[in-house]
Amino acid sequence: MNDYIITSDNMTDLPEDYCRKHDLRLMYLSYILDGVTYNADNRQPDDEFYARMRAGSMPVTSQATPEYAAEEFRKYIKVSRNVLHIAFSSGLSGTYNSAELAAEQVMSENPGCRIRVIDSLSASLGQGLLVHKAIMMKENGASFDEVTDWVENNKLHLVHNFTVEDLFHLHRGGRVSKTAAILGTMINIKPMLHVDDEGHLINIGKVRGRRKSVISLADAMEKQIGSWKDKNDIVFISHGDCREDAEFLASQIRERFGITNFLINYVGPTIGAHSGPGTLALFYMGDYR
Repeated sequence: MNDYIITSDNMTDLPEDYCRKHDLRLMYLSYILDGVTYNADNRQPDDEFYARMRAGSMPVTSQATPEYAAEEFRKYIKVSRNVLHIAFSSGLSGTYNSAELAAEQVMSENPGCRIRVIDSLSASLGQGLLVHKAIMMKENGASFDEVTDWVENNKLHLVHNFTVEDLFHLHRGGRVSKTAAILGTMINIKPMLHVDDEGHLINIGKVRGRRKSVISLADAMEKQIGSWKDKNDIVFISHGDCREDAEFLASQIRERFGITNFLINYVGPTIGAHSGPGTLALFYMGDYR
């Protein structure tokens, strides 16, 4: 029976109209920009966020606390006694751990309810694609346990590959050294990164020039998609205010793989604060990350 709900957090970067259509409830990680806190009750348009970053504003992010997560779970169990929560990667944030602690507390307060928290080991629309797969299964009649088992068994097939325009934001987050950021910028080096099996952000290569870096995302898909080639009915692409590059990447995927269904959206501010304007990421199901 479909006597459960699927929830997540805003790291999914799924569009608001998608969340409304599929009744997806999200916990919100906040950020501070120019002294103002932005959260579920105070949001700014994504393009405005990136414009302010380009103008020099530097956002500061925070994870969800156990107290906040518990408040949200108490709301969710009023909708359904069974909750499947797919959380932001534990390799990038303590939000998953907060959700786990909160779920245990709320279940102890409410005997008979089930809250299952899954570490997605994913980020941005990679996490969003995992949530989407779960929602599609639920809407097609899959049970709580069937969806939970599928997500756990397949989350490491969720491929995340991305590139960035500006190395200095990765330097700020400790991903590259200051020297590498300066030198790479001087010679137009663009890093290729992915999220590994432990949910960590890893540098896996570099190319010279923006167009080559975008094409390299499609090249990697040729290698990693493997036995999932005919199983990807949709591909997700997220971008840091560079829609034209996202559309070009989609055209590459369309030509090479015949995939015609895409969901393209912004990298949200909480992740964009660390990757910066010009980030471009590709998400699909493949043999390996």
